[in-house]
Amino acid sequence: MRQLRDMKLTPNVDLLDVDQMNGYARLCGWALARAHAKASGKAIEIGAYIGRSDQFAEALAEYASAYADQVERDYDTFMKACRSGEIEARTDDDMSADFRI
Repeated sequence: MRQLRDMKLTPNVDLLDVDQMNGYARLCGWALARAHAKASGKAIEIGAYIGRSDQFAEALAEYASAYADQVERDYDTFMKACRSGEIEARTDDDMSADFRI
């Protein structure tokens, strides 16, 4: 079947509760993992490497949590620098004006 239109759907995540957001995240992760495995032609090898335990999923979750913590620290540092005048904060409109002809 040929797709005639790009009809991707995107949920409004602001309206999702915790359980719905967890379900959505799992579905996105599953789709991404499947796409990567199929694209490389190595689905069986990847599945065998990961195995059936939760060790890989737990490692990914730990990494994601640590990464989120770092992003929050970086954002706090950024906001402090903006408030102190160390760096200039600009709006998206200000930034895009630099590229208008």
